[in-house]
Amino acid sequence: MLGLGSEPGQRECSRAGCRAEATQAISWRNPRIHSADRVKVWVACDEHVDFLREFLASRDFPVAVAPLDHSSVAAAANSADGATHGSPR
Repeated sequence: MLGLGSEPGQRECSRAGCRAEATQAISWRNPRIHSADRVKVWVACDEHVDFLREFLASRDFPVAVAPLDHSSVAAAANSADGATHGSPR
């Protein structure tokens, strides 16, 4: 989620309550309700990347983790199919 007062281009971790700078992009989708071309992206700090990846993988969602590329996350956020918000508690 975008934080108020954040540096331009800086992203906050998607883990609920975490305001640390994100360093990883977690791409995922729910195959039960979305086609293969609909991919969502959460961003994670180093502390929470494993938690978020495991949260999604435990639900049998396809998950891929890669170093955060701020331009690709911004593009996903602006597309109709991308989502960078919503996170587990």
